[in-house]
Amino acid sequence: MVGSVHVNGTNGTEERLDELRRLLGKSEGDLLKIVSIGAGAWGSVFAALLQDAYGHFREKVQIRVWRRPGRAVDRSTAEHLFDVINSREDVLRRLIRRCAYLKYVEARLGDRTLYADEILRDGFCLNMVDTPLCPLKVVTNLQEAVWDADIVVNGLPSTETREVFEELSKYWKERISVPVIISLAKGIEASLDPIPRIITPTQMISSAAGVPTENILYLGGPNIASEIYNKEYANARICGSNKWRKPLAKFLRQPHFIVWDNSDLVTHEVMGGLKNVYAIGAGMVAALTNESATSKSVYFAHCTSEMIFITHLLTEQPEKLAGPLLADTYVTLLKGRNAWYGQMLAKGELRLDMGDSIKGKGMIQGISAVGAFFELLSQPSLSVQHPEENKQVAPAELCPILKRLYRILIKRELPVRDILQALRDETMNDPRERIEMAQSHAFYRPSLLGKP
Repeated sequence: MVGSVHVNGTNGTEERLDELRRLLGKSEGDLLKIVSIGAGAWGSVFAALLQDAYGHFREKVQIRVWRRPGRAVDRSTAEHLFDVINSREDVLRRLIRRCAYLKYVEARLGDRTLYADEILRDGFCLNMVDTPLCPLKVVTNLQEAVWDADIVVNGLPSTETREVFEELSKYWKERISVPVIISLAKGIEASLDPIPRIITPTQMISSAAGVPTENILYLGGPNIASEIYNKEYANARICGSNKWRKPLAKFLRQPHFIVWDNSDLVTHEVMGGLKNVYAIGAGMVAALTNESATSKSVYFAHCTSEMIFITHLLTEQPEKLAGPLLADTYVTLLKGRNAWYGQMLAKGELRLDMGDSIKGKGMIQGISAVGAFFELLSQPSLSVQHPEENKQVAPAELCPILKRLYRILIKRELPVRDILQALRDETMNDPRERIEMAQSHAFYRPSLLGKP
């Protein structure tokens, strides 16, 4: 894997914009059109970062967000949003200047219904109302949003990516040039026939929209959307072809948001989905043990050993992923929505029958990832040698936490509390032994990532 870091040079913001415009063949007076598809927390923040950095160059770039229309804001959220507005003098003054404040008063009183696309135009993401963003240009018609876009940002959950990109492919049939796509989605699907393999969001996009893989990139990292917008120091990697990843890393970089580039797209994408699996279990353990530091550390030791084992199945050089994977896992366990979801399940404040799209949080992508990873790693054709029993077993049999999460979240045959049994099972191997086994055996299965 080839990687590099992009640092501030002599070029300013406008020069970086001009450089990308030239690469995309934009002539003077021809707008560079960027659209974010999906308006969850990260998709909205990503668009807002670009708007803050480049939006004032109105004759050179247009930045917009597409989201579905008609999503009503409930009364309790409207009341909370009103409190947020009034706690921020800068936001309050901005809304008054834009003659937009009155509708929030009316919604607070129950005299009016607000809609998610409406408040997003004022800088409020429905999944993150505590963090006001800059005002955004919002489009609710998908065809209008994408038909002539130069750069499309996939801010959709992985579970919705294929469906939406199949639809928007209809609008690209007459295009001469192919758009560049940056996917933010963290999740996977499992294809079991004819050969078990992982399907990532960038692969879904390529097959659904007919876009060559050279024009599709993945951006991910140990990031919490609200903290990035509040200018907490963060970093990310943009992965994909050399033609696009280096100029885009330079274009996206900001003083508080460092963007590295890397050639290994699919493996980084899969790792982004893997950590969500174990984050749900971490939240459960935290709630069930009253935030016991000892219990959480025991869980962390076991879950990281399973992740290391799985990376040895997925890549020939797993050591190069250890740092990025652990960093992404760490921040997700601390403050991510998947860990939060596990906590709420354990506390009884959420139930599994409520689904995986949660009010105020959006899609909990770790749930579908649990199912995909377990079903994939349960295939007999992927069997590995058991370290003690001298027999071939499916890889999932050596991942007791993954197996337990599958039985709790997907099969729903065990209570949430049973996650603790995965830590207390006396027959469970020392996490160190699982890591040693992964490092000392030839477990690499290139077919899992669609490689020959």
